Amino acid sequence: MTYDDAIKALSNDALKLVKNHQTIGLGSGRAATAFVKSLSLFVKKNKFSIKCIPTSLQIKLEAEKGKLHLIDTVLDKIDIVFDGADQIDKGKNLIKGGGGALLRENILINAAKKVVIMADDSKFVTNFNRDVPVEVHHLARNTVAKHISKIGGRSRIRTLDRGYPFITENGNIILDCNFGVIKKPKLLQEKIKKISGVLEVGIFTRKPDIIYKARSTGKFDVIK
Repeated sequence: MTYDDAIKALSNDALKLVKNHQTIGLGSGRAATAFVKSLSLFVKKNKFSIKCIPTSLQIKLEAEKGKLHLIDTVLDKIDIVFDGADQIDKGKNLIKGGGGALLRENILINAAKKVVIMADDSKFVTNFNRDVPVEVHHLARNTVAKHISKIGGRSRIRTLDRGYPFITENGNIILDCNFGVIKKPKLLQEKIKKISGVLEVGIFTRKPDIIYKARSTGKFDVIK
């Protein structure tokens, strides 16, 4: 049994949260991809009428394969969002943006009535200790990098394998910023957001309503 087995199992379990006529936000990444596959079969089997808002082209293509009804407009309220996370700390704060979709993911999460996060147990930490993705307008990359340095971080532009800058679906770049161990994520998030040219920070402080923790044994835990 593997993490993939656990993620498939928890994706099927999470379907019990899906109701007819809901508007559902679909996050990005491995767990979200597995959930979309399960959701597609579930909707077809039960003849549900739901609307889905994808957070990335990757998840949009997966949802199109499953013939889910997609909409591009983000409504004032989304019934439920299913998403993954790069890290989850002891306070249930999240680091997201490893796939580059942090801006749209944060919009959907903050518009949702309920947030469900799915991640394997390696993503759970006491305090954040990985790079924080920061989406930045390309004209501000140097000034943002200087301000990141002033508040104790080291930044680098995210690049593709060939060395070209990674460009988000919004046309921006991402600075991956190392702050060491982060004990006050909300304070750091607020400091970064005040920097001119920053469009989104990969520290999410909206607490999930439900967290699925996948284990390497193929099983999973549910944290509420």
